[in-house]
Amino acid sequence: MPTIITPDICDAYPDVKVIEPSLANVGGHDAFYGPVRTVKCFEDNSRVKEAVNESGDGAVLVVDGGDSWRCALLGDMLAAKAVDNGWAGIIVHGCVRDVDILNETPIGIQALGTHPRKSEKRGEGQRDIPVTFGGVTIAPGQWLYADNNGIVIAHEALTLDD
Repeated sequence: MPTIITPDICDAYPDVKVIEPSLANVGGHDAFYGPVRTVKCFEDNSRVKEAVNESGDGAVLVVDGGDSWRCALLGDMLAAKAVDNGWAGIIVHGCVRDVDILNETPIGIQALGTHPRKSEKRGEGQRDIPVTFGGVTIAPGQWLYADNNGIVIAHEALTLDD
């Protein structure tokens, strides 16, 4: 995997979109990238569970959790399933839990924060639609690059130095 340094990406590709700073790394990989797949949900992680149970093929799951701070949309069991199914990373515009375990899990994860309460399971939410947060609209098929400096979105895969 090439080294991901988002400031260098921004310098080399000034047209990339940058998500406003609000998310922090909580996964075992600080830097990750891949094509985007999306989930839009609010306090119900049914669609997140559905997605991570499918083959990720190196993709990044972007979860628009509606900026909720009232429950977690991802925990250790779903993160482990994402690793098993080949996901490169997960971005959660919401909360996660089990962060001590997530930090040891070999996948990139960024989230707004942490919350010990699990979400509801009502089967609600949408998949593979454009989502908007952090000042950026993110669509399936775009490419996401993340590290400790931030998250950038490109319309296509970028050429990166190894």
